[in-house]
Amino acid sequence: MSAPLIIEPATTADSCVIWLHGLGADRYDFLPVAEALQQRLLRTRFVLPQAPTQAVTINGGWAMPSWYDILAMSPARAINQAQLEQSAQAVITLIEAQRDHGIDPRRIFLAGFSQGGAVVYHTAFLRWAGPLGGVLALSTYAPTFGADLKLSLSQASLPVLCLHGSQDNVVLPSMGRVAYECLVQNKVAAEWKEYPMAHEVLPDEIRDIADWLAVRLD
Repeated sequence: MSAPLIIEPATTADSCVIWLHGLGADRYDFLPVAEALQQRLLRTRFVLPQAPTQAVTINGGWAMPSWYDILAMSPARAINQAQLEQSAQAVITLIEAQRDHGIDPRRIFLAGFSQGGAVVYHTAFLRWAGPLGGVLALSTYAPTFGADLKLSLSQASLPVLCLHGSQDNVVLPSMGRVAYECLVQNKVAAEWKEYPMAHEVLPDEIRDIADWLAVRLD
């Protein structure tokens, strides 16, 4: 995997957001968002990793930045589980690097858009065993959540902000709701916010993210 894009704050960082882009995008996709959020979050470092370029079956086998291959869209998305695990491990490596550089894991947040959000869900609730600050899930779904999901006390304590477009025809709002409701059933403090948008990000959404992070980083 390529080195992540790291956006340092104007002052010494005491918190971090690791933000994963979506399918076909790159590590620069959320750079403007990170820069906008840093105007409010003055001590927060943003780490924007780059997905590897690999073939995506549903897109005719064309190679593009992707966290995992999507093999089929229905009846439920079939994915390359091994590639998902590799991406989750890459995120864990980034968490550990920030921890080892002095950032308290309780002030490290995972954020992901679309496919990146699916990796974040999997990492935070099925792979990472230690503390974290919380999870931002943008226009995403959780392909590895199921009725048998069992969370540790640390995982169940993670706050989650789920944000989705009511007009999203790429990742349907119902797919996002399934993940959200699974978390709620497991006593996770998850919030759901829906916006009049498609598969995208709006300024109102970014303001809500800034508010949510500011409360937890105060």
